[in-house]
Amino acid sequence: MPQIRMLGRTVVSRPRTTRRRGVVATLAALCVATLMVGCSSTSTSTASSTTSAAGTSGPATSSPAAASSAGSSSSKPASAASSSAAAPAAPGALTVFAAASLKATFTEIGTIFQTENPGSTVTFNFAGSSDLVTQLTAGAPADVFASADTNNMNKATTANLVSGAPVNFAGNILTIVTPPGNPSGITSFADLAKDGVDVVVCAPQVPCGAAAATVETNTGVTLTPVSEENSVTDVLGKVTSGQADAGLVYVTDAKNAGDKVTEVPFPEAAAVVNVYPIATLTAATQPALATKFVDLVTGPEGQQVLTAAGFKPAP
Repeated sequence: MPQIRMLGRTVVSRPRTTRRRGVVATLAALCVATLMVGCSSTSTSTASSTTSAAGTSGPATSSPAAASSAGSSSSKPASAASSSAAAPAAPGALTVFAAASLKATFTEIGTIFQTENPGSTVTFNFAGSSDLVTQLTAGAPADVFASADTNNMNKATTANLVSGAPVNFAGNILTIVTPPGNPSGITSFADLAKDGVDVVVCAPQVPCGAAAATVETNTGVTLTPVSEENSVTDVLGKVTSGQADAGLVYVTDAKNAGDKVTEVPFPEAAAVVNVYPIATLTAATQPALATKFVDLVTGPEGQQVLTAAGFKPAP
């Protein structure tokens, strides 16, 4: 160890490495303290973002106080944060199961509904009413069910699928349709039973099929159809594609088909009116929207659309 002699005394000098270690230790302590302060500020900012995300439907944002402690200059003012918290959430998606004969009218009503309820979307499942009940019973998700008869709505009610009481919103009757020009010369319901006439009807479990069977009973005319379909739109398709000489559909389907068919009304149809009920479902994930949709269908706007399409008022 080096020694320095001063005024007759011997002084021991510390090595420079020892002094350097002291400085390093002091600097390390300062760094640790600085890091602890930084971590504390970061934790406060993160906690505020989580609370904001839980309290609003928008993206996570730090509160002004937390942003200030973190040294951020991009934080939103308090008034903007309050506005974001008050913004309503999007209404969501609505699923409607409806009879096939309602396709044209409900599609139009669905457009009106989305316009009047911004942010909402309506998805339809159109099929024969009996098929829809089978799907619902099997657990298919839906918010609203509209049937082409009370019988299938009663099945849904008995299965505890319906919330509240169904509401009747329209009526419909059968008519005869043929290919354009009526090449087989059909003029009456009885003509459908003539030899050589290929007629298509709905299956008995489908509302339009049940109505056809009632007309047969009332008139004493027995039909021998070449095909029994699961929906009225399938019957119409057989006629428009030339696979049948005639078919029994609703007057609304004939009107919607336009010049693709020739309609042959028959007076016996007036005695057999199918009543259409609609209801919200117990499994609805959007009960408030479902109620609004039912109200639209049964209200003035919905009734206007249905009447224009040829539906009768609900009895």
